[in-house]
Amino acid sequence: MSASVPSIVTHRPWLPFVVLGVALVIVSSAAILIRFAQAEGVPSITIAAWRLTIAAIFLCPLALKMTSKEIREFRKQDWLLGSAAGLFLAFHFAAWISSLAYTSVASSLALVSTNPVWIALVSWLFFREKLGVWLMIGIAAAIAGSALIFLSDARLMQGDGGSDPMLGNVLALVGSLTVCGYLLIGRRLRKTISLMPYIWLVYSSAAMVLMITAFVSGATLTGFSGTAWGCLIGLALGPQLLGHTAFNWALKHVSATFIAIVILGEPIGSALLAWVFFGERFAPLQLAGFSMLLGGIYLASRGEVRR
Repeated sequence: MSASVPSIVTHRPWLPFVVLGVALVIVSSAAILIRFAQAEGVPSITIAAWRLTIAAIFLCPLALKMTSKEIREFRKQDWLLGSAAGLFLAFHFAAWISSLAYTSVASSLALVSTNPVWIALVSWLFFREKLGVWLMIGIAAAIAGSALIFLSDARLMQGDGGSDPMLGNVLALVGSLTVCGYLLIGRRLRKTISLMPYIWLVYSSAAMVLMITAFVSGATLTGFSGTAWGCLIGLALGPQLLGHTAFNWALKHVSATFIAIVILGEPIGSALLAWVFFGERFAPLQLAGFSMLLGGIYLASRGEVRR
């Protein structure tokens, strides 16, 4: 089955970009669902744990039925790298979801989306991956847009905002750094492993790490309202299974740096939803940041097509 995918992309070079666009819309709902779950009294680490666990439960029978032969042929290196990617993913969700309890959606998403800088540096230093002119301009524009959103949101928080913006911002930055390891390991593994067994291994590993962490920390894992469970299931099926799986699929066809830049569009969708549901205000500086983010994504996409 995996052998037919490259031929589809060969005849439709625009397909990865369309898939990434749809995935971006889906993942933009994550912060809103998380905020609703937190309002229902669900601890942040529990939200992260159930998000990955529910996704892994849905994936397990499909992966074992469709790709059991490939899973049995995993090398020791595949198991180790896949587990490491899951560990990075677990740390990412634990840190980022926790940040949403302390700072605004806009600041959290802007900071957690700064990973293109770290990925570009690591790719250049360790993988000798050359960055084209358009890609570098796109990175600069996207990061500048994120900075404008952060500065504007910080001004708004002087009047009202998160309970501890500094802690929330630090946690969001930790989430940005850890997702880099997840994407870079995924880029390597997706060259030899098809999508289904890869996401099964990574999501299951992350789920186990988060469930153990939640249990050891004494976080509540059950007894939530129907609304809370609806949010948790929605997170697993929407942003996780559909959104992040689309990103993982695209890793085989575009660079990890470009995917990281596309993810920078998430603050725009999430901030719009936060304005609708939570009344988080906008400012001219924020709108300028959103425009720069979109411009950066467009320029990066041009650079990726030329590559």
